[in-house]
Amino acid sequence: MKTPIRILFLCTGNACRSQMAEGWARQLKGDLIEAFSAGIKPIGVSSRAVKVMAEAGVDISAQTSNHINDFPGIDFDYVVTLCDNAREQCPVFPGRAKLVHRPFADPYFAQGTEEQIMDAFRRTRDEIREFVENMPSILPKLTGADSK
Repeated sequence: MKTPIRILFLCTGNACRSQMAEGWARQLKGDLIEAFSAGIKPIGVSSRAVKVMAEAGVDISAQTSNHINDFPGIDFDYVVTLCDNAREQCPVFPGRAKLVHRPFADPYFAQGTEEQIMDAFRRTRDEIREFVENMPSILPKLTGADSK
């Protein structure tokens, strides 16, 4: 059996986007990808992210909000930055990891009614799912380039 590709999904707070990406990767690509997520300044997993992922049949309620330095000794194949801030704060990653930048809107800062905010979370969730569905084959094409 082939060894799974180790991917670290990185964003600022490790509250929404990276949590969703980790959840989708585990759910959709668990045989191909060993997924992790972290933040530059972790703030905890968003309850709204947990809720919208559960709506899609993915349980991320046991995932934790981690700092980028919480994974010493793990040799990632890819580090996928999901926001510009994470990319700027971590332009070089130690080890052999290839960097991929694929930004998504941050629903954590969505404003409006609760339903409008939840819709922002759902849009981001669905966009991240589409991105993860194309993994891992799309990653080599995105290395070192913006894929917006």
